[in-house]
Order: sequence, then C-alpha cells, then structure tokens
Amino acid sequence: MGLLTKIEDRPTPSQVYNWRVYFSASIAAFAAVMIGYDSAFIGGTIALPSFRKEFGFDKLAVKEVNFLSANIVSCYQAGCFFGALFGYPLGQLLGRKKGLMIAGAVFILGAGMMLGATASRGLGLIYGGRVIAGFGIGAASNLTPIYISEISPPAIRGRLVGLYELGWQAGGLVGFWINYGVNKGMPAGHLQWLVPFAVQLIPGGIMSFGCIFLRESPRWLLSKDRRDEALENLSWIRNLPSNNHYILEEVAAMDQQHQDQINTVGLGFWAPFKAVFGSSHLIKRLALGGSLFIWQNGSGINAINYYSPTVFKSIGVVGTSAGLLTTGIFGVIKTVITIIWLLFLVDHAGRVPMLLIGSIGGGLCMYGVGAYVAISKPEINKKSELGGGGIAAMFLFYLWTAFYSPSWNGTPWVINSEIFDQHIRTLTQASCAANNWFWNFMISRFTPQMFTSMGYGVYLFFASLMILSAPYVYFLVPETKGVPLEDMDKLFGKDVRPWNAHKKIMHDVRQRNGLDQSDGESGEDIGIKGQRIEKE
Repeated sequence: MGLLTKIEDRPTPSQVYNWRVYFSASIAAFAAVMIGYDSAFIGGTIALPSFRKEFGFDKLAVKEVNFLSANIVSCYQAGCFFGALFGYPLGQLLGRKKGLMIAGAVFILGAGMMLGATASRGLGLIYGGRVIAGFGIGAASNLTPIYISEISPPAIRGRLVGLYELGWQAGGLVGFWINYGVNKGMPAGHLQWLVPFAVQLIPGGIMSFGCIFLRESPRWLLSKDRRDEALENLSWIRNLPSNNHYILEEVAAMDQQHQDQINTVGLGFWAPFKAVFGSSHLIKRLALGGSLFIWQNGSGINAINYYSPTVFKSIGVVGTSAGLLTTGIFGVIKTVITIIWLLFLVDHAGRVPMLLIGSIGGGLCMYGVGAYVAISKPEINKKSELGGGGIAAMFLFYLWTAFYSPSWNGTPWVINSEIFDQHIRTLTQASCAANNWFWNFMISRFTPQMFTSMGYGVYLFFASLMILSAPYVYFLVPETKGVPLEDMDKLFGKDVRPWNAHKKIMHDVRQRNGLDQSDGESGEDIGIKGQRIEKE
C-alpha cells in the first residue's frame, strides 16, 4: 500500500474524489490564510524601524515597548475568542456558507480600519481594527473545519481538513517574508509598514468572494429538514446522481443520525447546549478537545509566530534584516513540512502517532535551544555573527519546527472537527476554537514579559510542556483516522480504550460494509471481501 492510497470505509466510486470537493475545501480554507497571515506579519511589522519611529517606540523604555507590543498583538486574539463563540449562532442559524461570508466581511472591515492609523491618530485604529478583524477570524476558525469535515469523504477527510492548516501556513509564509521584503526593498516611512497591513485584504477578499460559489453543507441542510437541497448539494459535491447507491447510503446514515438527534436531543438553538452540558461523557470529550489547544500553545509556537524577532534575538541573531530573514526561513520550513503532512501523513500515519512524535522530538529540541541560551548567554555576550554553538541552536530550532509542523500544528483542528456529532458540532467547535484563541491570547499577551524575566527558562518551560503532552495524548486521545463521522461516538465508548479503540471500531465499520471479515478481538484478518483501495 503506497502513501497516496486511500483507505476507504466502504466501496467508493472514483467520482467522489473530484475537483468540486477540493475546490470547496480550498475556498473555505482561505479563512486560514487570513489567520496565518495575521498571526505572522504583526510581530515583524511592529519591529520595523519605520513603525517604531512613527509611533514613538524608539523613545520608550523596553518595558513600555513590551507593553504596547503585547497589546497590539493580543487584542487580535481577544477578538478571535469572542468571534469563535459568535460562530455558533452564525453556523447554527444561518448555515456554514453564510456564516463564512459574514466572517469574511467582518474581517475586511477590521483590516481596512487599520490602514487609517497614523502618528497623529495614534494606535487606536490598529487596536480597534485588530479586534474587529479578530472577531471575523474567530468565527471563521469555528466554521471552516466544520464545513470541510461535513463535505469530505471519510478516506480524504483528514487531507481536506488539513487544507485549513496548509492555508494557515501559506498565509504565515507570506506574513513572515513580507516584512523582510519591505525592509529590504522599500524606503523607511509610513508606506513601508502600511503595506503588510494592506495585504490582509487579499485573502479576506478571496474567501468572501469565493464563498458565493460554495454549496451549503448537506448535513446542515438535512438538520434543518431541507432534504431536497441537501440531496442536490451532496450529489453535486460527490459528482454522482442522486439515485446512486453511494449517495443513498450516505443520506441514510445522515438520516439515521438526524433521527437520533430528534429522539435524544431535539431540535432548536438551545438543544445542543442541553445535549452537551447534560451529558458527562460529552463534557469530558469537550474538555479533551479543548485541552489539545492548551498543549498546542504550550509548545511555544505562538510565542514564535508573534514575536519571532524577539525569539531569534535571544538566540543571538543580530539586526532587523537578519531577524526577519531567519523568521522567513522558519516560515518556509513550516510550510514545506505541512505540505508533506497533508499529502502523505495525516490520513496514513494517523493523528495520534504524529502528535506523539512531535511532542517528544520537539521537546528534546527545545531543551537543546534552552541549554545553549543558558550556557552562552548570547544577549549578554553579543557577537556580530553566530558562532558554532549559535548555529547548532538554530539547527535545533529549525528541527523543532520540523517536528512541530506535522503534529501539533494542524492535528488538534482535525481531531476537533471529527469527534462530535452533527447536532452538536457547531457548538463544540465554537468552544474548541474559543479555547484555542484564549490560550493564544495568554501566550501572545505575556511572551515579551516572559523573555524579559525568565530568559532561557522560557525554552525549558515550553520544552517541558511538550514532553508532558506525550503521555496525555497516548492515554486519553483515540485515533480518528478514516472513522466515519457517524461512528465517532463509538471511539469513546465504555468498552474500548483510547489506545485500541480505532482498531476495534474500524473493524466493525468494514465488517458492516462488507470489506473486512476479521477477528474483532485479535484484529487478524481471516478474509477480505470486496476490498477496494484506490490510488490517486
């Protein structure tokens, strides 16, 4: 079996893997391009001498600069937090498509406001614009993984939801390099720092316009009793006639889930709240999904994303251009590794194995960087260029990036888009997205102060959290690779454990669909009936 084979839960016509599903997922994933760019450009832009001079940062004490920088960066995450929560009523009442369109429009409004900032007007328009843009981003971060997950065939669901992460990295790559470009290619002045702010409008415009051509999620339509529209949209997305056996099977599974919702939860805006908070096992699952973002932010990634010049300066990288260049290389590595993860790993290596590898490998690398900073004290013993130890530390840092990118970067989003039923997914995704943005806010707000007060201890802190996340994942997080959305509840059943649930549930799924006739207890195949694995 090759890396590009699709592991199917049932016989699947080749037409299902068509351009329409990839196109729809790609347009929705432009929300992540917005997120990635906004996360990456801001740290480098406020470090540009032209920005610092225009707003008087060059005349302030270090503590005051840290305070203002943290405010500029973190007010965006505050908006994201509340936007993620607002994504629930948007997605629940108006649908995934309209919700994404509104989120895009709000983001464009906020991005446009920032362009009005000048020395005479002060930072108010930047603060307000970042809060409003963050509000749109938060809603989009809720709705995009849900939409992509709901339209995806199981065999490529991880790959398509992974487009969200790829979009994040593509936006981040542009955000990291644009500051290097304007610093090198434009004269210092108002326009130099304004260009990175203006580029935000491009991904926001593409997503908002592209949403016009999206089809609403068939699962959401079915939950609103709009059956004919749901069938029409599903047929279009799958590129199959509505009477095709595959379509009928998928609709039957959605019907069954919808009927279960009516019988157990009921319909209406507040029904998901009653379902989640009235069930101890769903509360535990919600806490599990949200906790993944604690570990993700505990890796230190957002300290690096938002304050990369500060991070590289602590390792000994000297000068604005050098700091922005090393930041750009960091972005390239993240993007390349994410593409590899998307194409070859997420639907083959699985979610849990990659998280474990990322935790252990990344933690050891971060310990190495911290040890170098502790021993060499590069900010005290300044040199015009990196020595051998500094080069080794940079290698470990980039190796850390290679461990982090295919593991903790996108996998928490993939898992959270999968593990909840249709009738509560919008609410639970809102909670998980808000969880992400809350911890994102905490890191972005206090990173400058952490580097000032803790020094090399910052690296040891993040390294320790990465190592601690490994046993947490192994003992508590079940593998979700290839499991149909309608069977996710079984992964959390009382008769299975997280470390062996996937094998048992996928055996039952394949046996139900006539693909696998193996011994459920041992997992050994005693016969294969009608198995079909398609190559791309």
